[in-house]
Amino acid sequence: MNAEFFLYILVMAGVTYLIRMLPLALVKREITSPFIRSFLYYVPYASLAAMTFPAILYATDSMISAGIGFVVALLLSYWERSLLTVALIACAAVFVVERLL
Repeated sequence: MNAEFFLYILVMAGVTYLIRMLPLALVKREITSPFIRSFLYYVPYASLAAMTFPAILYATDSMISAGIGFVVALLLSYWERSLLTVALIACAAVFVVERLL
């Protein structure tokens, strides 16, 4: 491995450290703004959704089966089924649709 590789790793480590350390160093008091608190509350959910949704659509051979599995999972989640139930039935729906297509 050449020196550039280790330089890239070092820069990535530094950037990651700064992103996590700067908010702790710059914000000394509790955040009282309701807008900022609600924004920070929903950031993890928005990030997770932004990473998960494309993975759902491209995880199968057909986007149709992926869409059907997604809709099944949404409906079961809306009806407040457990996480295991939602995952198993959505996977079964994708499996059945893949076999039919």
